[in-house]
Amino acid sequence: MSDTTDNRGENVRSLRDTIRKVRTAETERADVVVELRDAERARLELLAEELRSVFNEVPADDEQFIFTVAAGTPPRLWIDMTSYVVMGRDRRSYRFLKDTRLGRTVILESAKLDDVADTITHYVAERIIERERALEGDWLTKRVMRDEVARREERQELTRRQEREAVAASAFAPAPVRTGLDPRNLGWLVAAFLGGILIGAAVLLAYAWVAVG
Repeated sequence: MSDTTDNRGENVRSLRDTIRKVRTAETERADVVVELRDAERARLELLAEELRSVFNEVPADDEQFIFTVAAGTPPRLWIDMTSYVVMGRDRRSYRFLKDTRLGRTVILESAKLDDVADTITHYVAERIIERERALEGDWLTKRVMRDEVARREERQELTRRQEREAVAASAFAPAPVRTGLDPRNLGWLVAAFLGGILIGAAVLLAYAWVAVG
């Protein structure tokens, strides 16, 4: 009887002790996560420092770049709105990623800091050139549209000037002199002439008839 009681006492579990153990384990895991995140952030800041001179050479009016190490899980070195650098699974290699309409693309993954810095520098240069071409294209488009509007206004002004000149010329032109008869009245005159002849002939015949009779 006493043995059973002793064994039952040994199997008694404490919820308080279990909670303490769980919290201790979570704290240890959190410390590891924080240490890893801090290590990743430190490596990204090292890369950002390597690119500091490149960032400083970007034109001040070019607002497409961010160049910021953002805290998070995982930490990221943002280059622009769609490209950034994170650490790989081994916590040593850098992954230069870009989000596109077709999905996420890995531009470069390397543990060599210089290679990653060179690739980012080349990417920044390409983006600057693309922006300059886009601005130049917009300028050319606006220039062509502006020239076309100017030519259209010139043509309209020329047409209006020609119309005004034609109206002015017709106002000062002498009235046309009518010669001969109006063709519309000629038929009536011929009919009246023929009618007179017929009436005269009828009168002569009537007179002759009376005289003879």
